[in-house]
Amino acid sequence: MAAPISHGHVLVEGFTVVPVRYSAKSKAGHCLYLKSHNVQGQDGFKPRERTLFILNVPSYCTEACLKRVFSPCGKVLNVYIHDKPTSGPSPPKISKFFPLTTESLGFKVAYIVFKDVGSVQKACQLPYKTPLILSTPETPLLTGMRKWCADYAARQVDIGELQTEVSNYMEKFESRMEQEKEEAKEAEGVPDAEGWVTVTRHTKNKAAVKFAVGEHRHRGRKRKKEKDIASFYSFQLRESKREHIATLRKKFEEDKQRIALMKAARKFKPY
Repeated sequence: MAAPISHGHVLVEGFTVVPVRYSAKSKAGHCLYLKSHNVQGQDGFKPRERTLFILNVPSYCTEACLKRVFSPCGKVLNVYIHDKPTSGPSPPKISKFFPLTTESLGFKVAYIVFKDVGSVQKACQLPYKTPLILSTPETPLLTGMRKWCADYAARQVDIGELQTEVSNYMEKFESRMEQEKEEAKEAEGVPDAEGWVTVTRHTKNKAAVKFAVGEHRHRGRKRKKEKDIASFYSFQLRESKREHIATLRKKFEEDKQRIALMKAARKFKPY
């Protein structure tokens, strides 16, 4: 089915198709799919009226590149690139040397936040016959061998920066541990809403081991109950053995009397 063409721009399933090329000399093309960002609820980072949602973004495309390409539609405030559609901003890079997530090499999605409401509509009306150029001589995008070399150089660890980051992390960690220790001391002996009392024991390695007194008492009652049940069954077992022995004794006495009668009946009486 042919895509509908309206005023020079092509629509496919509600998305505006915009062709792009890596450079002005490139013969191979690529297409981006644009539409207004519509989600339920309010998103402070990506307002619905001023956010453009883009699919099929190449992995080599950067936030600066998208900002430059769509700036003619209006002033761009923020650009977010994600591996898949999501709400909120991109996760912050806490560490330079220890990233929490790995970068995806496939196509991505992007969100462009404009200053004016009409900028999204202008972007969705971009003509299909005029491709956008991603890499220019003034702002080139690194690909191929140059990108690999740049990535390799970026992965080289600077010992001084690494030591500084590790030292800062350890200072924050120790400060957080001291704060938790102080909070545990303040909360010690104070019952909570359910009546539980938290008792803290500090070991030699300064680690706090917490347990609840109520839980300890509950375990004691549970063990006592199990012991009582075991004692009850032991009492029943002793009583059953005693009754069985008494029954055997009674039967033994009856058998003795029966044997005595039988012996008396067999005696010879001539007169």
